[in-house]
Amino acid sequence: MAVSPTPMQLEYVHDNATERSANDTGKFDLSDWMKILSLILAMVGLVGNSLVLWLLGFRIPRNPFSVYILNLAAADALFLCGTFVSIIRYFIDDSYFLLIDLVLLSLTHMSYTVGLSLLAAISTERCLSVLFPIWYRCNRPRHMSALVCALLWAMTCLLWGTGFVICYYINNDNFCYNFIIIEFSWFSLFTPVLCLSSLALLLRVQCTSLRQQPHRLYLLVLLNVLVFLLCGIPMGIMDIILFWHETIRPFGILQLLACVNSSANPFIYFFLGKQRHKRRRETLGVILQRALEDKQDLGASGEGHPHTHQNSEMSS
Repeated sequence: MAVSPTPMQLEYVHDNATERSANDTGKFDLSDWMKILSLILAMVGLVGNSLVLWLLGFRIPRNPFSVYILNLAAADALFLCGTFVSIIRYFIDDSYFLLIDLVLLSLTHMSYTVGLSLLAAISTERCLSVLFPIWYRCNRPRHMSALVCALLWAMTCLLWGTGFVICYYINNDNFCYNFIIIEFSWFSLFTPVLCLSSLALLLRVQCTSLRQQPHRLYLLVLLNVLVFLLCGIPMGIMDIILFWHETIRPFGILQLLACVNSSANPFIYFFLGKQRHKRRRETLGVILQRALEDKQDLGASGEGHPHTHQNSEMSS
C-alpha cells in the first residue's frame, strides 16, 4: 500500500500509469496479454459487483452482515473501474498525463485499502460472534455495520485525498514520507487482524463441522478471505517492496491477481446461495439473500442469530 514520496516516484507503483512503450513495436508481449486478461476480468467483475450493488441496494432487505457486503462490492467495483480505465488508456491513449494517471492510481489503491479494511472488519465480527455469542448478542450496537463502513470509507478517502493533494500539488516530501508510514502501518495492522480472526473462525467452523454442517455465511466469509489472501495481499506487499526497490516491476501478474480478487466475490455469493437439489429456477435476488442469511451462531445451538430480529441497517 505504500507509495513513493514524489510524483515521479509514484510512477513506479502502478504500471498502468506509466508504461507506454510496450505498444511501440506493434506486437503484444506477455505483459500485454496479462493486461488484456485483466481487462476481461475487470469487465466481468464490474457486472457481478454491479448486480450485487443493485440487488442489495434496491431489491433485498439488508441485515447487518449484508451492509458489509454492499460496501465491499462498492469497493471492488471502484477498484475494477479504475483498473479498466487504466488499461484502456494504456492501449488506446498513448499520451501521458500525470494528473490522470495519479487520479487512477489513488482511486485503485484507495478502494484496495477499503476492501482490506472491510474484510478485516467482517472477519473480526464473525469471529466474535462465534467465540463470544452471548457477549456479542448483548453488546453489539444496532447500527454498528453502517457506522464501521462509514468510518472506514471516511478515513481512507481523507487519507488518500490529502496525500494526493499535498504530494502532487504541494510536493511536500516530508508529508509524503509520513503518508508512506501511515499506509504501511494501516496495511501492517489490518492484515494480521484479518489473518488471525479468519484462522480462529476457520478452527471453530472445523470443530463445529464434526457435529453439524456449518452455516453458509461462515463459509462465505472464509472464502472471501482466502481469495483475498491469495490474490489481493500480493499487491499490497509488492507496493511496500517497491518503496525500497523501485526497479522491481512485476505489475502485470499483480494487476491480474487483484482483478481476480475483486471479481470473485459475487460468484462466491451466488454459488453458496444456490440450492443444488432444487430443480425450480430461482431469481438471483433469492439466491443472494439466502447466501447472506444470518440465522445462527456456531456454538449457540438452538438459538437464532440476534441479527435476524433486528431491523435492516442502512449502508454507509
